[in-house]
Amino acid sequence: MSWIWPVGRGEFLVRLAELYDISGVGVDISPYCIRDCLEKHRNRVPNANIKFKEMDGAEYQPEPHDLFDLTMCIGASWIYGGYRGTIRALKKMTKPDGLIAIGEPFWMKEPTEEYLKAKEARREEFGTHHDNVNVGEEEGLVCVYTLVSNLYDWDNYETLGWWGIDEYARNNPDDGDIPEMLERNRREKEIYLRWERETLGWAIYVFRSQP
Repeated sequence: MSWIWPVGRGEFLVRLAELYDISGVGVDISPYCIRDCLEKHRNRVPNANIKFKEMDGAEYQPEPHDLFDLTMCIGASWIYGGYRGTIRALKKMTKPDGLIAIGEPFWMKEPTEEYLKAKEARREEFGTHHDNVNVGEEEGLVCVYTLVSNLYDWDNYETLGWWGIDEYARNNPDDGDIPEMLERNRREKEIYLRWERETLGWAIYVFRSQP
């Protein structure tokens, strides 16, 4: 089975290669991320048929005879200009009857103007959970599964970031960027606890491409 994945640091693709006999391609524009991907490949799955490409994911296109059984973009739909653009881009890379998985936020309730202003966000950036399913089906796909985060998932994700910044500040007291990092972390913590935790959700949507 072959996969395409806008890759970040490659953990998902490497884990899939550890668990299953797959081939795959990961794409990221950052040379630092690709460096980490290659190191994971070399150290953990040296014989796996996976490749990492350093390039803008929006510019990647497989050859027509090399379409994928599964394409994924988890939390990076901005690469393709948004959620609908991501669906359209991945459709072109997916075999008929193949799967498309996209991780995307959704509004759990109507965001307040106060929250949007503090976050410097726009209401139209995201839809509801229902909207996210409908957009895929409007584009000719069939939604076959959703995996929706809960408050424990959100808290774990957000507070690990708080922990990481605190650890870095404690261990690198001479870094001149620390005051700015701590202030930004304080602000993001306040936004999350006051509004975002109850307003914004996140899910992975799995669609099947039609023959």
